[in-house]
Amino acid sequence: MTFISSRQRPLGWLLASLLLGSSALAQTPARPQPTKPVTSKPAPAAPLAKPAVNPSVAAKPRPTSARPVAIPPAEANVRYRAGKNQLDQGNYAAAIAQLEPLAQPAARFARAADAAYLAAVAEARLKQWPEAEQLLNLLRTEYPSYPNLPDALLLQGQVSFELEDFDTALKTLTLLPSDKLVAERENLKAAYLPRIQDRNTWLRNLRRYPADATLGRAYADRLVLGGAYTEADRPQLDDLITRFSLDRARYTPRPRPVSTKKSSYNVAVLLPFELADPSWQTQRKNQFVTDLYAGLRLAQDSLQRAGRTLQLFAYDTGADTLTLKQTLALPELAGMDLLIGPVYKSGARLLARYAQEHQIVCVNPLSQDGDLVLDNPWHYLYAPSAATQGRTAAQFAAGAFGTGRPALVLYEDSKDDAAFAAAYKAALEEQGGKVGGLRRFNPNVDASLATAFAGPELAAAGHVVVVSDDRRVGPYSLRLVQQQPAATRPGLLAPGSWLDNPSLGVGQLNGAGTYFIQPKYYDEQSVGFRRFRTLYLQRQHLPPSVFASQGFELLLYFGNALFQYGPAFQVGLAGASQTPGAIFEGASYFGGAHDNQVVPIIKLSGLEYQVLK
Repeated sequence: MTFISSRQRPLGWLLASLLLGSSALAQTPARPQPTKPVTSKPAPAAPLAKPAVNPSVAAKPRPTSARPVAIPPAEANVRYRAGKNQLDQGNYAAAIAQLEPLAQPAARFARAADAAYLAAVAEARLKQWPEAEQLLNLLRTEYPSYPNLPDALLLQGQVSFELEDFDTALKTLTLLPSDKLVAERENLKAAYLPRIQDRNTWLRNLRRYPADATLGRAYADRLVLGGAYTEADRPQLDDLITRFSLDRARYTPRPRPVSTKKSSYNVAVLLPFELADPSWQTQRKNQFVTDLYAGLRLAQDSLQRAGRTLQLFAYDTGADTLTLKQTLALPELAGMDLLIGPVYKSGARLLARYAQEHQIVCVNPLSQDGDLVLDNPWHYLYAPSAATQGRTAAQFAAGAFGTGRPALVLYEDSKDDAAFAAAYKAALEEQGGKVGGLRRFNPNVDASLATAFAGPELAAAGHVVVVSDDRRVGPYSLRLVQQQPAATRPGLLAPGSWLDNPSLGVGQLNGAGTYFIQPKYYDEQSVGFRRFRTLYLQRQHLPPSVFASQGFELLLYFGNALFQYGPAFQVGLAGASQTPGAIFEGASYFGGAHDNQVVPIIKLSGLEYQVLK
């Protein structure tokens, strides 16, 4: 088996899960202050409109006794503490069983409001939104003076969003004090408002909340970036741009791309060949570029044999942006059907901007930086972004390790690794898990590495995630994890690059709970790879490197997309299912993703590798 380093970094992440994991929702509720007796009952908070809930997802009735009775204070306190402990440990159903009875007025529990709020948090963790809504309505109606009411309102806003009751969600969030949870409220709206499909819902809420900048910007995004714009929307869009000081250049609608199929396509390859410097040092440094291009050329031949004519035009962009700018000024480049490159981040944004302005799809062959493809429908990453790798790994971990014990996430001090860690935390919390520690370290500083593993979090962890390709980190991490008692030893998720570390033996990598994130996994014994290797050897007289394999697979996938959908193939890729790869596990840009969504998780079993996801 052959592997390539799998470092990465995200983007986007699910606000709902972050909010549920934030201090606003996870904090211990404040103890209610005793109140003086009053002669009249305080007026309850204005009830929220009941969302139209599909009967199939309506809240299930809870079994209750025929005659509710008060719970003795000592017993109630024991139940409350037990419920909080279950919630902290991720045992949400058990937490609900303890806390929900205490939330009822008939229980006469001094901390009934806290119990209602925590039970609602547990229901939300289980994605039982109607049940969470019932508890929050109970809290607002029966305990209107609850000190943590802003937290409850924020959660109720999320619940209404999840139930697709957007009007109620926005109304609820307006009840929050103007100085409370401001960032959380705006982030929540930014995450959920793009789900609105009905134009009348948008317009109705814009009329109700004309000063809501997040709402206005979300609708402008939908019109321009989401493709919903028509000429009838021009006055509305102009008003939003003026009212909220939006960037007019960004929110100027572009003509919709027309994807006309052709019998032949032209592809520009913009790579830093650095042909002007023939020194062996430069040639050796740029060997990966040469290999990448050799893989592209071999894919061109394969497409030609399949009756799909595709012309490659190579441009030497050098190692600086000046040469790239000169290349982008060439008139013939605007007539290309696809752009591939560059490999250095300094030029990636330049080419992405050119692609958007000229409406030519551009594919970055190596980068894992999801930020590069934000808000640009003409830019793709061939690799999974760091954020996508983090989300996929967290979804796997929730099933493989469970969510009863927290995770410890350690990541190297780099942008991609930090993005992976943030996406991992968000996705794991959405799965009902918890991150007990999220720590950055410098692999070149012994004290920094030791501090990352220090403290009780390692012993308490259900699994550990280490995000670093540094060769010192793998042996250090495995030694500390394997020193933990066998009965409580945490699982381990690590980059696939550890499998190529000569300092690590098969026995160390073979742990029962050890898994590897390997975006570029391929099986050397597969028919597809053996055929590719034979053809490459015939052409280059050398075995293919992983970069040659990447170039081959990239052009094979996007070249076929050109012939299947035409040069504006975004809609086609968004609706296409995963395509098996000739070498790697495959590619998918389903749902409008602009980075590859296929992220294999593998395990070493004896001397064989198993693909688990």
